Formats: sequence, structure tokens, C-alpha cells
Amino acid sequence: MSDEDSETPATELQGGEENELPIIQLCALVEEVSYGNSALNTETEMFEKYYNKLEPTGQRHPRLSEIKVMGAEFAQAIIEEAEIRWVEVQKAVYEFKKDILKTIPKKKGSILATQKMIKYIEDMNCRRDSMKDKLRLKNVSLKAQRKKMLLQLRQKEEVGEALRDVDFQQLKIKNAQFLETAEAKNQELVQLKLECGNTLQILNTYKSKLQRAVDMSIHLDKEILLRKELLEKIERETLQVEEDRAKAEAANKRLCRQLAEFRAPPVILYVREKIVTGDLEKTIKMWERKVEIAEMSLKGYRKAWNKMKTTNEHLQAICPPGK
Repeated sequence: MSDEDSETPATELQGGEENELPIIQLCALVEEVSYGNSALNTETEMFEKYYNKLEPTGQRHPRLSEIKVMGAEFAQAIIEEAEIRWVEVQKAVYEFKKDILKTIPKKKGSILATQKMIKYIEDMNCRRDSMKDKLRLKNVSLKAQRKKMLLQLRQKEEVGEALRDVDFQQLKIKNAQFLETAEAKNQELVQLKLECGNTLQILNTYKSKLQRAVDMSIHLDKEILLRKELLEKIERETLQVEEDRAKAEAANKRLCRQLAEFRAPPVILYVREKIVTGDLEKTIKMWERKVEIAEMSLKGYRKAWNKMKTTNEHLQAICPPGK
């Protein structure tokens, strides 16, 4: 699709802005623009696929099987192109409905709808132009890259460094050797991983044992500290007991010495003291009896005194003085 074709809808809309195109024609124009954009994208992708499939080893007549394969690939590319185009069309329709149809009023001949539609198409044209510029630059770079690759290949063929079947066989042999080496290394790596796993398991076991030993050591340190404190307390009590024992031994020796020095008094002196003690006890009992009698007399006197005092107060209350 050329630039003139892409600019035709925009010019028609700008020229017929006063005629106010209906929404159906606007939708058709939008679909045409989106179809052109998808066609450009698909052509670019097909060109890239075709360029990637080029064989720069020279021209040769294709075989029947190669022609069939190329036909199948071409059909697959056409199917992929159709699917991509269909997805892009659905996306464009959804965006058009979302941005244009749902925002414009439903009244026919609306100037606002026409302006929005023109702005939407202008934006689409700008995006398409920018896409065309990008694709043109990409096409130029791909052509330059292809030319460079062909030149390098021609130089290699001239020098005689082109790969042959023997070289391919040698490369296959080396590749097989490298694959065997890689397989052996992979087996060794698997074995090392297993050993590493076992080592980690053993390490975790020893770590748990070490943790238990550390906990036990901390517990034993606390127990030793408590036992030391208890031992110090016992030593202090032992010293106190030794001092008490020394005091008790000294008191015992003193009492033993006093007991050894004690002499019993004569019997006559004991009898005399006993008689004196009996007389004193009798005297004490006699005086206690006298005290009891005196207390009883005192109680009688107090009672009589209180009675006389009460009578006197009663008389004074009946006959006050001065009358």
C-alpha cells in the first residue's frame, strides 16, 4: 500500500468535513487503515523470514522435496500472517470502539464525532508513517548486512576456507567428543552434588550435636557456678562451726576445771543451812498471811469510808450549807 493510498481517506475526510460522514463509513475507513498497517507489518515479517532462509552458498536448482518443504513453509507463513492480521484487526476494532464509538454521541451528523474520527485517522497515519520509516531503515540495514555476508562468503570461497563434507565430519566427531566429555562432567557434577548433599547432612548432624554440647556446656558452667557458691557457703558455715566448737570446748574445759576444783561442804553445814532455809520459808509464809489479813482489813476500811462518803454527799445534797 503506497503513501497516496494511505493519504486518500484523510483527504476525503478533510474535504468532506462539512458533509459530516456517517459512523459506518468512518468505521470502514478505520478498518482500511488498520488493514494497511497490518499488511505492512506482515510484509516486514515475511521479508525477515525470507532473508533468514537465504543460503549464500550460491545458486542451485531446488529439488522436488525442497520445493515441497518451501511450499509448506510458505503456506504456514501465510496462515501465520492471516492469524496475525486477524488479531491486529480485532485489536484495532476494539480500540476504535473504546476510543471513538463509546465516546461520541449517538446523534447523526455530529461535528464532534467527525472531528474525533479525523483526529484518530491522522494519528493512525502518523503512526503508520513512523512505522514505514522504521521499516525502511531496517530494510536498508538488512540489505547492507546481507551484502556484507555475501562478500565475506565470497572471500572465504576465494581463499579456499569454505567448509566441506570432511570438515563437517570432523566437526561432528569433535562435537560427539565434546558431548561425551560434557556427559562425563555432568555425571561427575551429579556425583559431586550427591556427595555435597551427604556432606551437608553430616554437617547439619554435627552442628546439632555441637549445639547440644554448647547448651550442655552452658548448663554445666551454671551448675559449676552454683556449686562454687554452695561450697563457699559451706566453708563459711564450717568456719563458724569451728569457732563455735572452739568456744564450746573452752567452756567445757572451764566447767570441767570447776567441777574438778569443786569440794562438797560438810554435812553439819548443810543441815544448818537447811534449817535456816526452813525457818526463812516459815517466816515468809507468816508475813504473807499477815499481808493478806491487812489487805482484807484495808478493803473493809475502804468500804466503810466509801459508805460514809456517800452518806455525807447525800446529806449535803438534801441540806445544803448556809440554810
